[in-house]
Amino acid sequence: MRYLLPLLLLVALFGMLMVRGYVHSEIAADHRIRPPAATDHVPDAVLDGGPVIDARGKGITSLRIPDHRIVLTFDDGPDPEWTPKVLDELKKYHAHAVFFVTGTMTSRYPELVRRMVDEGHEVGVHTFNHPDLSYQSKSRIDWELSQTQLAIAGAAGIRSSLFRPPYSSFADALDNKNWPVVKYVGGRGYITVLDSIDSEDWQRPGVSTILRNATPKGGKGAIVLMHDSGGNRAQTVAALGHYLPELQHRGYRFASLTDALGAPSAQIPVSGPELWKGRAFVFAVGVSDDATDVLIVALAVIGVLVFTRFGLMLLLSVAHTRKVRRRGFRWGAAVTEPVSVLVPAYNERECIANTVRSLRESDHPVEVIVIDDGSSDGTADIVDAMRLPNVHVVRQRNSGKPAALNNGIAHARHDLVVMMDGDTVFEPSTVRELVQPFGDPRVGAVAGNAKVGNKDSLIGAWQHIEYVMGFNLDRRMYDVLGCMPTIPGAVGAFRRTALDRVGGMSEDTLAEDTDITMALLRDGWRVVYAENARAWTEAPESVQQLWSQRYRWSYGTMQAIWKHRRAVVERGPSGRFGRIGLPFVSLFMVVAPLLAPLIDIFLLYGLVFGPTGKTVLAWFGVLAVQAVCAGYAFRLDREPMRYLISLPLQQILYRQLMYVVLLQSWITALTGGRLRWQKLRRTGVVEAPGSAPGQRRSSDNRRPVA
Repeated sequence: MRYLLPLLLLVALFGMLMVRGYVHSEIAADHRIRPPAATDHVPDAVLDGGPVIDARGKGITSLRIPDHRIVLTFDDGPDPEWTPKVLDELKKYHAHAVFFVTGTMTSRYPELVRRMVDEGHEVGVHTFNHPDLSYQSKSRIDWELSQTQLAIAGAAGIRSSLFRPPYSSFADALDNKNWPVVKYVGGRGYITVLDSIDSEDWQRPGVSTILRNATPKGGKGAIVLMHDSGGNRAQTVAALGHYLPELQHRGYRFASLTDALGAPSAQIPVSGPELWKGRAFVFAVGVSDDATDVLIVALAVIGVLVFTRFGLMLLLSVAHTRKVRRRGFRWGAAVTEPVSVLVPAYNERECIANTVRSLRESDHPVEVIVIDDGSSDGTADIVDAMRLPNVHVVRQRNSGKPAALNNGIAHARHDLVVMMDGDTVFEPSTVRELVQPFGDPRVGAVAGNAKVGNKDSLIGAWQHIEYVMGFNLDRRMYDVLGCMPTIPGAVGAFRRTALDRVGGMSEDTLAEDTDITMALLRDGWRVVYAENARAWTEAPESVQQLWSQRYRWSYGTMQAIWKHRRAVVERGPSGRFGRIGLPFVSLFMVVAPLLAPLIDIFLLYGLVFGPTGKTVLAWFGVLAVQAVCAGYAFRLDREPMRYLISLPLQQILYRQLMYVVLLQSWITALTGGRLRWQKLRRTGVVEAPGSAPGQRRSSDNRRPVA
């Protein structure tokens, strides 16, 4: 169930885009126009007859419009800009017309079709996608007609028996290719309405030319072709303002087709299932269009966030690297004082021995305090059995990680406190590198460089990329900006006085590392990044384990943001963090991952509906930017580039995973759910580089704690 709702939302989003492609003629669009053909199969009575062809019965009837009657017709609409203006002109002069609408436009702007019918105009079918029907099969023709009728029914509650083929002209222009279409459509119950006068307004020749083209000669009746859609129709609207009153003054009457012919109405009310199907279709199109507009805005937002984040990471990480790697750089006086290392552990029997032994290899004086949080697998007994000097075990009832850390702080003997996870191993230089920034008295906490130790599996390689590129470039950026949001639980150091001032580790959130870091920043302490303080942690090895870990991280981060929200309106260091750090964390750690799947959804949309080439190019452009950032991050961390081979797949699948995690976190937050400190299954395979797996090292040659 945890995956069901997020996946359903992804499917729904893609479904909405499918509907959009459907109604915007991006599916099955056919823009071919057949050149003129022979006419020997077309009856002479049709070629020489009127513009109205009734082929519904056994015989074929050709009809003309009576004298001093004009049937004004408008094709290709409705259009949200021009159709209302056309309707306003018709209403001003009490004139009626026939609007031959397409299904795509009707489904998108149903209120305009409803207005046409309410104001006494007739509506006719102009197909759904506006293809040349002479190229289409009978099944495609049926589809074009039925889908347009469905849209008309949903828009105005009617169906129409009037039909005008796309790209049609006068009756004498019918040929051996399009005449069979007229006969077939007649057999389906439609009257084909061509035109006898073409205003040629689609060419925008000027108002005077439109007026001249559209005026009948000698008082004859006519069906006049104009357009209310398909481009800029300002000339058409302006021409109507002269055309309607002038021809009315000459004695012409503007009528609907059936009125001009004295025939029964071509519009039949629909009810029951047909009506509700139409309304459901129109409603779905409306929701799809509205949702798509929002998605496009969201895609623009994620695009800006992605490029902004990558740009900042590259620029500011360069600044950070130049600062800390320049010759002679020092944080302050060298820090040589002993350090207390806290190791909270809950059922870590597979890892705890490697963790403790790595600390005893430290080239900086340490005391190690393992806080056993009610383990049931003998974790504490394993540490006791190792009998290592300056390694102490503190046992407590299961109370959670924050309580374990606070208990460790209470037992710590030194002013500098390093915190790590029970599944992590340090290099010999890690503690020394981690505490050197405390030479600056303004520094209250230091983030180390957490790295994935088990990166030889596909999931491990993906997380390795994430740690090196996402986390460590981010930390360099945040260090320069002075708003580091998180000290990683796997490797971080704190000044004890700073911890005391903010009340120690809080149990208010599931991301106690993010919570404490934000609290320190609000209290005015500097939080910095020590890139050479490397720690090797065992990343989750299955999607289920990874999901559980990221779910806790995401939910805890959201809790921490909410807890420290008042910083936005406060003054001093707290206000600076609130107006710089919190927006960055919210945008880059919550909003961006939640919207990121849109990149892949629109990739699929572009592959299906086009433009395929531009879509693929844009997607690879984003990937190229990510690859540049990843390559630079790997170079900074001196990591082999071979792991970047899986970057494209990592980007696609990780986006969906982070979407599921964040959406589930939102659901948990909104429903008031709570999570506990979750234990991930570990294998104990991670050793510090250069260590012999499973080797029990002698502690006799280790430096004692001063």
